[in-house]
Amino acid sequence: QVQLAESGGGLVQAGGSLRLSCVASRHTFSNYAMGWVRQAPGKEREFVSAMNCGGGATYYGDSVKGRFTISRDSAKNTVYLQMNSLKPEDTAIYSCARGSACYFYAGAEFVSWGQGTQVTVSS
Repeated sequence: QVQLAESGGGLVQAGGSLRLSCVASRHTFSNYAMGWVRQAPGKEREFVSAMNCGGGATYYGDSVKGRFTISRDSAKNTVYLQMNSLKPEDTAIYSCARGSACYFYAGAEFVSWGQGTQVTVSS
C-alpha cells in the first residue's frame, strides 16, 4: 500500500505563499514520478505539478505555471510544492500523488494519492 503523507496546508491571504511537503517511502520516492493534484469543492480534480523520480524534468498545470515550484529532497524522501502569489482560486485540497513509472509525461495520470491537505486563500 502506497503511503503519502502531506503537510503544510493552511489559511493565507491572497499574494502570500505556502510550502507543502509530502513524505513517501524510499521505494516510492526512488522509483516513481511524484507530484500534486488539487480539488476544489464542486470541481474535478486538477493536475498541479509532477517531477520524475530522479529529479530533472518538471511539469506544471497552466493555472500554476510561474507561481508554483516542485522540488525534492532525496535524503528525506520528500517532495515539496512551493506556492507563491497565491490566489483565492487556488483554494482546494492538495494531494500528493504517485505516478505509474519513474518518468512522467504531459497527459500522464497518477495512480495513488494521499489524504490531502487543505489550502485556503482569502481575498
